[in-house]
Amino acid sequence: AVAENTRQNLARRELAWLRTGAKARTRKSKARIERATALINTRAQAAARDGGLDLDSVHKGTPRLGDQVVELHDVTIGYDHEAPLVTGLDLLLGRRERLGIVGANGSGKSTLLDVIAGRREPLAGQRVQGPTVQVGLHDQRGRDLDPQLRVRQAVAGEGAEPDWWDAQLLERFWFDSDAQKSPIELLSGGERRRLQLVVTLSAKPNVLLLDEPTNDLDLDTLRALEEFLDTWRGAVVVVSHDRAFLDRTVDDVLVVDEGRAQRWPGGYAGWLADRDGSSNLRTLDTSGTGKGSSAPRARAEVTHRSRSTVRHELKTAEKAIAKLETVVATLRAELEVAGTDHEATARVGTELAAQELALAAAEEAWLELSAELEEIDGVD
Repeated sequence: AVAENTRQNLARRELAWLRTGAKARTRKSKARIERATALINTRAQAAARDGGLDLDSVHKGTPRLGDQVVELHDVTIGYDHEAPLVTGLDLLLGRRERLGIVGANGSGKSTLLDVIAGRREPLAGQRVQGPTVQVGLHDQRGRDLDPQLRVRQAVAGEGAEPDWWDAQLLERFWFDSDAQKSPIELLSGGERRRLQLVVTLSAKPNVLLLDEPTNDLDLDTLRALEEFLDTWRGAVVVVSHDRAFLDRTVDDVLVVDEGRAQRWPGGYAGWLADRDGSSNLRTLDTSGTGKGSSAPRARAEVTHRSRSTVRHELKTAEKAIAKLETVVATLRAELEVAGTDHEATARVGTELAAQELALAAAEEAWLELSAELEEIDGVD
């Protein structure tokens, strides 16, 4: 009964998400729609494992966060002897911050997250951290896990038993009593990534920094993470290419582009709508003049296109998505094989991030064409 209730709750959320209409769906991923449909139609055993934990009780273990969190004052980030990635950044994180960081590969998103975490010093400017702050950073490299340890030992420490908090987290993220006894060396790449997330959360941070947290997570774990963050009492900063995840978890986005970082209210969808109404990511116009804006003109042009033209482009987009999905699947398999080889993991991870970004762009194009076709069919 608990599993079925969990599945139904997840299904209701997905249905609400799907019913936002064609215009809103242009900001969503084709793969996410397919996963949502599968969840709605699947059997309870496949969609919802034993869940139903009291998240409010779990979050009571999070240390209280004071008024001062993390502040960046006129900060420049980058690497010595190289052109700076971002200059003149002022950023104040609030106690209940929900901030997403977006931008092209190589723009400095992960480096910025390292500076926010205090793991890297800014090239210029000042970072200030409040006295009650406990930072938890879950990045693409993940934490080193001793393959000889068992899952529960990775969380509680060798020779120790998981406390109540750890046990709740393990259960919440699908490590049941049997899985907790499994040696880490037997885990898949996705399971290791999930365990690394649990290890980060088990340290009880009140400022959580996540770098591409949805990589290699299945839908169950993705939902568990979203629900965890939805009721969590600390600050969250997320770097992600997963647009649906950002829509669900952040209130504002910080757009990093060509040496600048600009904050936009309204989450990813809000930024995307504003961007499409003014300029694209590569030509952000903050002067208010509107120069360089091309998106509105492009939309005006497509409203009069023929059905056959749009259908042809839709089929082309589907072929591109299929090809990119194959590439992404291959890279994910390579990432699992890489295991603890950090050099290979970094190389494959970088390529995977680039291909996932290309896939996301192709999916967005597919969805926009689908919406356009719906409009044409509605007129006909």
